[in-house]
This record gives sequence, structure tokens and C-alpha cells, in this order.
Amino acid sequence: MNSQIDALIGKIQALQGELDAELAKRRADLKIGIEHGRIAFEAELLRRHRELRQKLLPYVLGANPLVILTAPVIYAGIVPFVLLDLFVTVYQAVCFPIYGIAKVRRADYLVFDRHHLAYLNALEKLNCAYCSYANGLIGYVREIAARTEQYWCPIKHARRVIGSHARYALFDDYGDGEGYQARLEKLRQGLADPPAESRAGGAIKGE
Repeated sequence: MNSQIDALIGKIQALQGELDAELAKRRADLKIGIEHGRIAFEAELLRRHRELRQKLLPYVLGANPLVILTAPVIYAGIVPFVLLDLFVTVYQAVCFPIYGIAKVRRADYLVFDRHHLAYLNALEKLNCAYCSYANGLIGYVREIAARTEQYWCPIKHARRVIGSHARYALFDDYGDGEGYQARLEKLRQGLADPPAESRAGGAIKGE
């Protein structure tokens, strides 16, 4: 890989580490902890959160009628999401061992913890769970697709790609055919035990 690109990836990783540290500091400032795998708040903060919770009926009655009418459209998305979840999970279970690709840990992407927030009512918690599932699933699918692309066609596009996945920086330059097969094999070998990547989209260091 180009040394300058390699250096830039290193800087991105360092910045991601700084961001993670700042987010952890912010959680500490908010007096949020984890006890036995559960989110824990200090008693006074928890009491205040409960006072801030909006009652369910006024919450629903105060909603824009058009928002209520479009709710079934949003919730109907659970069907294709579940089907996609099922398909990609079966796909990697069947294909990744054959390709020699390490499987993506689903639990790393689907995180449900907003229901611990006492200032949310039942409907808000349901909506948060739905959004957590949908966005976590997309991240999970994206990583499976990214590892598949790294195995089969790790070549950058000629045009700029908006929102490319973290592995894209490792890919071969477009049009650089010399030694492509050797580099392809190296990238494939790196998939057997891939380096840790950030769920927030941090870049992955090359082998």
C-alpha cells in the first residue's frame, strides 16, 4: 500500500481512539456506569429521569396526525430487515468458512441499551429499539459485504465513492494491474483473522 495512504489510515485510527476516549469521558460526566452488564445511573439522576418522562397518552395525542398515519410504513420495514438479517447470517455461516473469512460478530453491531433510559416512555423505547435494530443491522450487513468485496474484488473505483466502508482504503488502485493477483492473495489472507475495526466506521490498518 502507498505509504502516504498508510499514514493517513493510521491518523484516522488515532483520531477514532481519541473520539472513543472523549465519549467515555462524557459518559463518566453523566454518571453512567455498567454493573454486571447492565447500564446503571446514580439514584438522583435516575429520579430526575423519571420526572422528565412524558406520559404515553399525551405523547401519542400530541403527535402530528400525519406522523401517526405514516407510522405503519415505518414499522412495515421490520419485514425486509428481518429477512435481510436471516439471509446474511446464513450466507456468512455457509460461505465464509469456505472462503477462509472470519465471521462478523452480530452482537458487536446490534446493541440494545436505550430501554434503560427512564426519561423515555414505552413507545419511545420501542422506537429506539427499532432504530437500534435497523441501523445496527445495516452496519452488520455492511461489514459482511465489505469482507466479501475484499475477498472477491478489492479494487477501488475510478470515481470517488461517498461513504465507502472502512476496508475500502486497503483496496488496490483502479487500473494498477501489475501484481494485482499477488496483492489479492495478501488481502484474502488478511480476512482469516481480521484486525479489530471500529463500529463507528474507523479505518482498518493493512497487513
